[in-house]
Amino acid sequence: MLAARILAAAREAFATTGYAGTTMRAIARAADVDPALVYHYFGSKEALLDAATDPPQRWLDGVAATWATPVDRLGEALIRLMLGAWADDEIGPVLRAILQTAAHETTTREKLRRVVEGSLLGVSQLGTDDADRLRRSGLISSQLMGLAMVRYVWRIEPVASMTDDALVAAVAPTLQRYIEHDLG
Repeated sequence: MLAARILAAAREAFATTGYAGTTMRAIARAADVDPALVYHYFGSKEALLDAATDPPQRWLDGVAATWATPVDRLGEALIRLMLGAWADDEIGPVLRAILQTAAHETTTREKLRRVVEGSLLGVSQLGTDDADRLRRSGLISSQLMGLAMVRYVWRIEPVASMTDDALVAAVAPTLQRYIEHDLG
């Protein structure tokens, strides 16, 4: 219970202020615990960041399941998966913490790379060969991660306030092109 409260406070802190701007004392204050408990449960700021940026297994399972969507509906399914994950009270803060810290923290960047390569690219069955599969899946991932940064991390308008349906209508065709069409 205390560890979960600390972890939730840490995710929010890392997502809001990044790694450099987050202190163990601030996390303890936000979790309403003694700072010694933060160290007791997690040992160090680095270990706490690592725990705070572990994607929930149900999200990873959802990603794998979404890749099984029929090809003609896969673009929409992928964008809806992303929007749903960011709106989820458990998954959204983890994703926000990952994207906020990955640019500056090597460990989180490597974790993000492993998740993208394993869960977003690794399960894809797109393309005519492995190189084509990786190219298509990589472009899809770049589109989804870029959209997440603009909408949820940087909150740039008008994308930040668009409805989910409007985003699906705007972005799904681009994903579908990466899925089905010649990439030239």
